[in-house]
Amino acid sequence: MPSYFDDAPEASGRLLAEERSGDNAPALSVSELSGMLKRMVEDRFGHVRLRGEISGFKRAASGHVYLALKDESAVIDGVMWKGTAGRLAFRPEDGLEVIVTGKLTTYPGRSKYQIVIEQMELAGEGALMQLLERLKKQLAAEGLFAPERKRPLPVLPRIIGVVTSPTGAVIRDILHRLADRCPTHVLLWPVLVQGEGAAKQIAAAVRGFSALPESGGPVPRPDLVIVARGGGSIEDLWSFNEEVVVRAVADCSIPVISAVGHETDTTLCDYAADVRAPTPTAAAEMAVPVRSELLAGLADLGLRGARAVRRQVDHRRERLMMTARLLPTPETLLAPQRQRSDDLGERLGRGLRQRLTLAWRHLADAGGALRLPLLRQRVGRERMRLDAVRLRPDLVTRGIVQRQERLEATWRLALSLDPRRPLSKGFALVTAGDRVITSATAAREAGHMTLTFHDGPISVSAGFGVEPEGAKGLSSPPRKGRRAPEEPAARQAQQDLFAARDEKL
Repeated sequence: MPSYFDDAPEASGRLLAEERSGDNAPALSVSELSGMLKRMVEDRFGHVRLRGEISGFKRAASGHVYLALKDESAVIDGVMWKGTAGRLAFRPEDGLEVIVTGKLTTYPGRSKYQIVIEQMELAGEGALMQLLERLKKQLAAEGLFAPERKRPLPVLPRIIGVVTSPTGAVIRDILHRLADRCPTHVLLWPVLVQGEGAAKQIAAAVRGFSALPESGGPVPRPDLVIVARGGGSIEDLWSFNEEVVVRAVADCSIPVISAVGHETDTTLCDYAADVRAPTPTAAAEMAVPVRSELLAGLADLGLRGARAVRRQVDHRRERLMMTARLLPTPETLLAPQRQRSDDLGERLGRGLRQRLTLAWRHLADAGGALRLPLLRQRVGRERMRLDAVRLRPDLVTRGIVQRQERLEATWRLALSLDPRRPLSKGFALVTAGDRVITSATAAREAGHMTLTFHDGPISVSAGFGVEPEGAKGLSSPPRKGRRAPEEPAARQAQQDLFAARDEKL
């Protein structure tokens, strides 16, 4: 069977590679070849400008940016180092058409070539407007441009904060217009209004005004903030379209007027602000009223108020006079009372005289009844009544004797009921703990008992099954015809004790 190596050339049939004399193509390592390609590409394409659409945009944790640029038929990878990415004037996104400047190089680790981007710009105004429209839709979807977020401007702000360039004509126009209309204290926060880093400075200024304390701080807090810039192209005004600026204006706790560009210029900052002014001068006019017009208005209101007060006073005076004509005069109101007073005065004199006559009559009748024999007779009767109710010693003594006898009987009864008095006659008190034993059954159940005599207690134990001799003789026979009730021995002994005590007494 023929072998594969039978048809191979003689050189390919060798097992080991050998260097032959006159060979001008020595073997290269992969790294050497990669290095040669890298130097060749970098020397040939050290500075190139590419136009393409961004695809696969990704920002690594290190800050470097990786992306791909593509057109209808080709794709090239690109990388942008952290320092270059931080200086971009816009935020790259997939789908944007851009023009990049950089140099071509190779990446030996993956055997591919790529472009190291040193500068990135939007490819024309159409791409810029596309980016602007995309960002506008995104922020509008979050509600940053909603009408209900808009706040009314203060009528007469005491302090106005202005965010703009300190060297431009904008701040001079605003100050001049404010001085003409209504002089107001102005705080200027100087910022860049275009170029690299302008958006961050504008956002920091707006947030700085919003973070000032309302009272007690070293810098007074403004009542109104104006974000202003003169006119320019869309590239010049792009800083006010940056997301960081739009979010700062939307989040500001102070009402904001956006006055960016001319009347035909519109930025995303205008949508996020509470009020949009066509020009910075118009923003100053919106911020404060005309002082002379305000004073004239106040004077007019004062005159109108004074006229209204006088009109009301005159109207009330006229109504009072008309009402006063309908009221009766004081003489008419007091005439009946005066007549009644005179009538009562006459009746009072007559009544006093009649009352005095009746009093003299009653006094005469009472004086006739106060005769000396009648008084003596009345005193005698009262003395006899007093003698009848006077206390006699025998009645008092009899009551004392009766109560003393009752007290002695009660005392004897109390002595007879004393449970310890029979102990001196040979009786004993049987207890088990705190319980008094009154029957033999209770004694058998208790087992251990205490017998208390008149001179002290002793502890005993009950015998089980042994009945002492003569125990039957202690109980009295029941009466004939009726069953004797079962009574404890202690109760019978107590009754006998009471009987003996009664016999003694």
